[in-house]
Amino acid sequence: MRRFLLVLFVLLCACGTAAAQSAAPADPQTETVKALLERVERLEKRIAELEAKQPVSAVVAPAPAAEPGAPIAAAEKPAPGAMNHPGMGQGNVPLQESTFPSLKISGFADVNFSATDESNVNSGFNLGQLVLHMASPLSKKVSYFGELSFTATATGYNLEVERSIIRYDYNDRFKLSFGRYHTPVSYWNTAFHHGSWLQTTISRPEMIKFGSRLLPVHFIGFQAEGDIPSGSAGLGYSVGVGNGRGSIISRGGDAGDVNNNRAWLVNLYSRPSGLYGLQIGATVYRDKITPGPGLRFNEWISSAYLAWTRDTPEILAEFANVHHSDVNTSRVYNTQAFYVQLAYRLPFSEKKWKPYYRFEYINRPSTEPVLGITSFLSSTAGLRWDISDFAALKGEYRNFQRGPSQPHINGLFLQTSFTF
Repeated sequence: MRRFLLVLFVLLCACGTAAAQSAAPADPQTETVKALLERVERLEKRIAELEAKQPVSAVVAPAPAAEPGAPIAAAEKPAPGAMNHPGMGQGNVPLQESTFPSLKISGFADVNFSATDESNVNSGFNLGQLVLHMASPLSKKVSYFGELSFTATATGYNLEVERSIIRYDYNDRFKLSFGRYHTPVSYWNTAFHHGSWLQTTISRPEMIKFGSRLLPVHFIGFQAEGDIPSGSAGLGYSVGVGNGRGSIISRGGDAGDVNNNRAWLVNLYSRPSGLYGLQIGATVYRDKITPGPGLRFNEWISSAYLAWTRDTPEILAEFANVHHSDVNTSRVYNTQAFYVQLAYRLPFSEKKWKPYYRFEYINRPSTEPVLGITSFLSSTAGLRWDISDFAALKGEYRNFQRGPSQPHINGLFLQTSFTF
């Protein structure tokens, strides 16, 4: 447009000049027009040079549409050490519309150092666990979650399927799932899974540590869970039926129920809307166990907990009673266990430091024939330093005693844990 106006202007000037010089000879007029055309050519060249020097505005290309099978975007990660596990924490899968299946894999790992004054126990480093979490929506209402762990042992690495769950989400009030779970008989067991980065401390409480004989860590069967309409009380539930303990009491019946008797559990909890971060709950677990040939015991486990997870402060407290009734002799045994853990994220240095303390106690009758554990008394003091949003360094001092007649053991434990 500018070029057109410029040419028009020059031509008008030329016409005016020609009219003014109409009495002049033809040759001077021709020379004038030629000069004006050369001037137009020079101006056009200059305009082209100026336009070439102007910055070209960036063109933002539209994001390509997600292809079927492409990984979904990573979910927002919780604050370091925070407990951000909706429902019973058994693995919620984020959905992406019209992208099924859509697998996402995340991982956890840790490296540890320990040194104690316990006789016949060596100090040194160990690799801990390498854990993989696999989550994939299969439709808008069906999802899958799996967890694999690789644990260093004296002879190599032990591979374990920790969780494998398929779930149907009808709505917030009813979700039905099948698979291998972390049993919701303990708050810790469903809030903190494999991957030490998830928990504030290095170690799990003795009452719910992996491989524990006191409480069943894994459960194979089905669960129904959801919210209960209750206003500000924030009530929820979980009900499950499945295989009970295996012939090895510390393991679930992965390959089938050893005595053809199903275990069941009921869990109720409350998350009051007026007290952010607070959750209280209770669980009842029922099973019949056969720890050996001719041995039969009825098992009732009742537990309760309080968890306040605001980081300033963090308060965790749990109590459990394990009741065993000998079917053959009618003798009854009760074992109690509890822990209280306190932590506080300090306000300076970008809130990267978090000191904590935990007290634990297990009281087992000396004649109890099933659990095969000793009484336990422990105090743990430690400090967690979040060196990034995805990695932490932890240090703990522990003083513990296994049995009333046993000596107290002192230990120093260090760990680096991270998620990726």
